[in-house]
Amino acid sequence: MSEKTPLLHYRLTSGSTSPEPENVHDHSKAKAGIGCLWAKEKGDRKLGVVFGVVVPTLLSMFSVVVFLRIDAGGAYYMISRALGPEFGGSIGIMFFFANVCGSALYVLGLVEAIMSTFGIPEEGTAVVAGLQVLPSGYWWSLLYGTALLFICFIVCLVGAHIYAKATFVIVIIFVVVLTTIFINFIIVGPIVVMLPGNSGLNGTSTRTANYTGFRRHTFEGNLLPNYTVDYTTGAMMSFAKVFAVMFNGCTGIMAGSNMSGDLKNPSYAIPRGTLAAVLTTFITYNVLSLLVAGSCERNLLQKDYNFLGDINIWPPLVTIGIYSSTISAAMSNLIGASRILYALSKDNLFGGFLALVRKTSLSGNPWFSVLVSWLLVQVVLFAGQLNTIASIVTIFFLLVYAAVNLACLALELASAPNFRPSFRCFTWHTCTLGILGSLVMMFLINAIYAFSSIAFMLLLLMLIHYLGPISNWGYISQALIFHQVRKYLLMLDVRKDHVKFWRPQLLLMVANPRSCTGLMTFINDLKKSGLYVLGHVKLGLLDGLPSDPLQSRYDSWLSLVDHLNIKAFVNLTLANSVRHGVQNLLFITGFGGMRPNTLVLGFYDDCIPEDDLQGQMLLSTGTGFDAVTPSIDRGEQRSPFFPDVRGAYDLKDLGEEEYVSLIADAVKMGKNVTLARNFNQFNREVLVSGKTIHSHRRMTGPFVDVWPLNLLRPDSRAYVDICSLFLLQLACVLQETRAWKHARLRLFLCVEAGCSLKKEEEKKLRSMLKELRISAQVQMVVWDQVVELHWQRRGGKVRGNLAESALNEEMERREEVEKEDVFQIFPNNAAQMTDEYICAVNNLIRRHGAPKPAVRFLYLPRPPADTSLYCTYLHQVDMLSRDLGPTLLIQGVTPVVTTDL
Repeated sequence: MSEKTPLLHYRLTSGSTSPEPENVHDHSKAKAGIGCLWAKEKGDRKLGVVFGVVVPTLLSMFSVVVFLRIDAGGAYYMISRALGPEFGGSIGIMFFFANVCGSALYVLGLVEAIMSTFGIPEEGTAVVAGLQVLPSGYWWSLLYGTALLFICFIVCLVGAHIYAKATFVIVIIFVVVLTTIFINFIIVGPIVVMLPGNSGLNGTSTRTANYTGFRRHTFEGNLLPNYTVDYTTGAMMSFAKVFAVMFNGCTGIMAGSNMSGDLKNPSYAIPRGTLAAVLTTFITYNVLSLLVAGSCERNLLQKDYNFLGDINIWPPLVTIGIYSSTISAAMSNLIGASRILYALSKDNLFGGFLALVRKTSLSGNPWFSVLVSWLLVQVVLFAGQLNTIASIVTIFFLLVYAAVNLACLALELASAPNFRPSFRCFTWHTCTLGILGSLVMMFLINAIYAFSSIAFMLLLLMLIHYLGPISNWGYISQALIFHQVRKYLLMLDVRKDHVKFWRPQLLLMVANPRSCTGLMTFINDLKKSGLYVLGHVKLGLLDGLPSDPLQSRYDSWLSLVDHLNIKAFVNLTLANSVRHGVQNLLFITGFGGMRPNTLVLGFYDDCIPEDDLQGQMLLSTGTGFDAVTPSIDRGEQRSPFFPDVRGAYDLKDLGEEEYVSLIADAVKMGKNVTLARNFNQFNREVLVSGKTIHSHRRMTGPFVDVWPLNLLRPDSRAYVDICSLFLLQLACVLQETRAWKHARLRLFLCVEAGCSLKKEEEKKLRSMLKELRISAQVQMVVWDQVVELHWQRRGGKVRGNLAESALNEEMERREEVEKEDVFQIFPNNAAQMTDEYICAVNNLIRRHGAPKPAVRFLYLPRPPADTSLYCTYLHQVDMLSRDLGPTLLIQGVTPVVTTDL
């Protein structure tokens, strides 16, 4: 897979072996990775297509599988930059250990090959004079393996250019050996081959098999499968086991990409070199398989794994090919593991745990990562036998290849415009086939190991997700989410909205986040999985400004959202007045069916705001603080970029009339309005901590008081109008959240003593609560003395209780007024309502607030149609809600409840 996009271009030009800047968050040095650093380090990149990609890929893919039927390079960067740090880091760790174990596997394979030729045999086995002189045994084999591994370590420690030269010599030997093998099938006639003594055949007669030369009957005899016992292990062979062995000859496909930091032009060399090597290997394997199947009897293939040496015109030449290809594969795995480890350390996915691995030489060689990889390979060598680990390595590589295909498939499904593969045969079908093929073969080889490797990957994924830093590489999940959200937003038809699926979608206007963190967290509880948007208006115009001043502030707002642990969007706007800014936000916030239906405003009063963020540091979880750093530590802290709170003598950004105009504008636009007051007194931590002990020493939950009557209209008896039901719905929604699950609703019903409608109203209200399935404690509040103040002000026409007929007549008249003009509810009362009456209502609410509630819900009248009464309206609402603690004054204009299922 190849793509010429910024997704890979940064990796292919920044250099994985370049020295790490002292300050990884330095803007200029990070940018140099894309531009200046490339020019600076271009001289350190010495490898081209052939020596940097084709040669290591060929040697890794051929290795000793060609000769003995007994792995390699890097997909970490591509996966991490495509799927994000979680997938990339987890796959990278697995790929690192796979290369470590693969290097040890090849070293032990080389030791076994050497011991089969030069080792002193066991008793009873024939000795070839002058050759078998090396002592055998576990510790001797470990010593030989350590020596061979140290040679590989020295080569890799010197640098990639020495490795390339060494592999060039090896590839020449390999080509010579492979050429002689092909020539042998032409010039060597039929011969009888002696089978090895441990081939498992019974009897004392000479054990032989035939090399027939290319014959039709031999080819036909080898066409169909006929699995037997492996004479070296005693295990019955099967397709899955043979695949696991042969698959190691194909895992070197990414050996070239491991060297990307050492290539002159990686974006050019990797795709062309890899495809050339794969094509060469494919043709070689297939031609060799056809020649072997047509010239060697099945008995020879099953009982002598070194048959290519036995039929060669000079058998030691094949032995030399085995040694050279094996040690090259071991070096390829070792240098590949070191490069993967170095890339992981540079990306800082594991914090300071891999800090030392970033050390490089003056030429840019990551010598410390080579040292660590060498030590780990040495540890694996102590295992001696790697049959079990070899299967795990194969499964790890299959999982890596599945992840590579998954990365390509995810980019294709996300319709990312920058994903433009240059491979013409690429489609999502090939990715899917690669994923399914890799997963199927994993479970065919060993289901237990497959499950274990996937579980290990998921464990690493979760650890990196919760403990690792935040990167700016881009997350494929974000692209996929965007793609799906856009599709579903188009399907979310506002014409199909129904009241039974209503949920609060809230726009909270925030003047300064420093003074309203309590309100922001409370509204987060109130949203009930609905839309929650934090809105802010900055006064000013773009005219004369060089750029948008709001773009630089989004990061601070989003960091605050993370700090408060709320689920909210942020929408900032620039306007010449607060009113115009709020209008803009009400018009444009949201998409399709996801638009705010409720506007939440802080209350307009003379209280001096307090700084809730004073002395606090926000965790940086975005990339805006430093847009070019590869990753940001999850524990890094930044000071919030918000202005200081308003002082006692500072002017407000809007006046009283403009504030009331915000309420009127929202009602005209069909939005519900909520005014939040005294939420600087709201302490959510006490609420979440559990139950509260009140004066009567009983353990109870917090109370939520609801006053569904319009207290500024005592002549109204409408407990079931739209606004009252909206109050009840919001209170019920709040109670359903986890933090408020122990809260108890108290519903206060204002009645007049002796009124014949008292019981009727209570019965009607309880019936409504039952139909709406709302659990609440109903309390009857006698307010004769309070309401009498209102009627006395109106000329004493009515004293005490109203006659039922007069009351019914008044209610009917008011209902007609509401239908005719929704803005004519308040005006007359605004002029006639006295401060004495409103203060009495306020005292009534406070007297019935024992135990003290956590929050109160009050009915908010609509603003008067006459704008000259706006200040009077605000004054009366102010007196009504004064000193009540956290209070919501709510005006609901949309139906929100239904009894239909």
